[in-house]
Amino acid sequence: MHKIIVSCLSLAITLLPLQTASAYSHSNRYGGSSSHSYGSTSHSSAYGTSSSHTYGQGSSHTNEYGGSTSHNYGGGTTHTNTYGGTTSGEAGYGATHTYPGGATAYHPPDTYYGYHPPTAVYAYHPPAPYYPGCYDCGSTAGAAAVGAAVGMATGAAIASSAASSQSAAASQNAYAAGYNAGATTANTTNANAAAANANMAAANANAAAANANYAAAGANTAAATTGTYSMGQIVSVLPAGCISPNVRSGTYYLCGNTWFSPSYGSGGVYYKVVPTP
Repeated sequence: MHKIIVSCLSLAITLLPLQTASAYSHSNRYGGSSSHSYGSTSHSSAYGTSSSHTYGQGSSHTNEYGGSTSHNYGGGTTHTNTYGGTTSGEAGYGATHTYPGGATAYHPPDTYYGYHPPTAVYAYHPPAPYYPGCYDCGSTAGAAAVGAAVGMATGAAIASSAASSQSAAASQNAYAAGYNAGATTANTTNANAAAANANMAAANANAAAANANYAAAGANTAAATTGTYSMGQIVSVLPAGCISPNVRSGTYYLCGNTWFSPSYGSGGVYYKVVPTP
């Protein structure tokens, strides 16, 4: 009895370190195997597939045909098929697919409704005073007519008021003062019309600048086919042979030694040359 107790105690002491061990491995009868160490687990099947997971880094899987899928810790998943095509996406950022030939396609997140630019302002048109029966009040001739009408109406009102308390001569003076006030209003309206013409000229200059910007965009597109880029340059088409590496800060494309970041405007997706993320 004493020998049995001693033997059991010795076996317990021998196995005690194994109870605190943080790693193990196992092979099944078909050729597959599994292993685990602190914070990391991997498995290989008999058919050539493999899966691994590391705490704080993510998970990856390779199928028997050569395709692979990886998921980064904290977000972002990338899949590469057996033909070389790559698809990557992250919640809130959309998904991007790169075909074996280098062409790319982007799918925005479902909650994205598109960018709508503000309505362009072409010129300032000052408000014209409205009087019943007024026609063509916005033109120069109409403005003069409005001024005269204002002057006569103001003069008549002043004259009528003055007539109740003053002599006819005082009423005539009030009428003249009202007419002069109307003439001043007409001059002010003419000045506003001139300012409106100046604003129209400025709008035409802005349109010319917009055409120049469009031409510059065309030059950027042409530059995209030559392979020469500068920092901050914007192109509408990526060159062939770009890849989309896994970058936790967002979606990027690497074309040779140049990094591009996609953005989205009213005309669709465009790409900007950015520093290495």
